[in-house]
Amino acid sequence: MNFYETFWNHKYISGETGWDIGYVSTPLKEYIDQLSDKSLKILIPGGGNSYEAEYLFNNGFENVFVIDISTIPLKNLSERVPFFPEKNLIHSDFFELDDSFDLIFEQTFFCALDPGFRKHYVSKMHQLLKPKGKLAGLLFNIPLNNDKPPFGGNKEEYISLFEENFKIEKMETAYNSISQREGNELFFKLSKK
Repeated sequence: MNFYETFWNHKYISGETGWDIGYVSTPLKEYIDQLSDKSLKILIPGGGNSYEAEYLFNNGFENVFVIDISTIPLKNLSERVPFFPEKNLIHSDFFELDDSFDLIFEQTFFCALDPGFRKHYVSKMHQLLKPKGKLAGLLFNIPLNNDKPPFGGNKEEYISLFEENFKIEKMETAYNSISQREGNELFFKLSKK
């Protein structure tokens, strides 16, 4: 078990899961609700308890994959959604994944990574997406911690990070964030260049 796996396992075991709201976040739910192609191959990296994967699966999206460095949330999802395909629950380091997807969702994974990994995150997302693939989700638009997750940021920083590899279709303050995050989240949708 490596440092990161031990770190995140400890968070789950000790109940230090402040990022976990217990249901699919409203901005992602509304985005999912307008998707019509149920055959999309979708990835949720650093998926945690992955209520987004549960929501997608229960709404006919069967080609959904969740990757997490900790087995605990993968087991939690499997117990909540017993028919979720076990082969789609990937216990691994996101940066070692070798596959391709039509759509990748970002939900509290980016902010969990040390900012030193951000350029690597962008290149890995670009690599994992099929041509014309999309990366969509939420980013914090506030300064957060400097020494431990969650790490924050701002719109200008994100644009400069993504614009070389992605067409920025949308990046704006989410109008439908949960009350605890109201005004502090950017909803974004990027397409692979």
